[in-house]
Amino acid sequence: MGAEIVRYANYVAEVDAEAGLASRLRLAVVRLTRRLRAQRINSAISLTQVSALSTLHKCGPLTPGELAAREGVQPPSMTRVIAALEEYGFATRRPHPTDGRQAIVELSESGMSYINEEVSAREAWLDKRLAELTPEERGVLSRAAGIIDRMAGQ
Repeated sequence: MGAEIVRYANYVAEVDAEAGLASRLRLAVVRLTRRLRAQRINSAISLTQVSALSTLHKCGPLTPGELAAREGVQPPSMTRVIAALEEYGFATRRPHPTDGRQAIVELSESGMSYINEEVSAREAWLDKRLAELTPEERGVLSRAAGIIDRMAGQ
């Protein structure tokens, strides 16, 4: 009887640990994201605008509709974002080569520089935090990064 109680207690502890993993992981990702966002080089530009710039950096030139779809926003909202990015000199619009009703949005040279500086600032902060860890901890995080990418469908 005593061995069964111990097995049951161990089982319950394992189930509780697994159930708490989702919550702990979610909170850790949120906290890390918040800290990375705080490493911004220019707070005048909104996070929505930074996200649109990042998408253009990753995907290359897109129509406003394509950019809106990738960002998960409505086209009128993206039109305002693009206008602001043009005002900052971070993005340009040019006519679509085959559809006169469309435009192509792309990063300008200063937009490319801005994104590169943003990424560098965040990675520098993260590099400092990683340097504080043991080699074993960095190894765990390296494996976890691959798993998280897989979970995110990347």
